[in-house]
Amino acid sequence: MQIGRIQGCTRVLGKSQGYLGLPVRDVIITEAVNGTGTPAMETAWLPTPAEIEAINNGAPIILRIIGTGHPPVMVEVGEVPE
Repeated sequence: MQIGRIQGCTRVLGKSQGYLGLPVRDVIITEAVNGTGTPAMETAWLPTPAEIEAINNGAPIILRIIGTGHPPVMVEVGEVPE
């Protein structure tokens, strides 16, 4: 997966720590457990053609969390670019 620049990016995480930098969009969502007004961060990831083929053939999308604590996460498909 390649890091995408999410529309409405509000900040970039990790670049000063030596990572490539992750463009983030800060949002407020309504979520089942925490309810209305829940702060969240959204990022965009772009699969390569080989990854798209693998997904189409049934390969899973794997979310890797660095460290030993797992924060709540959601994975979804974004809007089709115009």
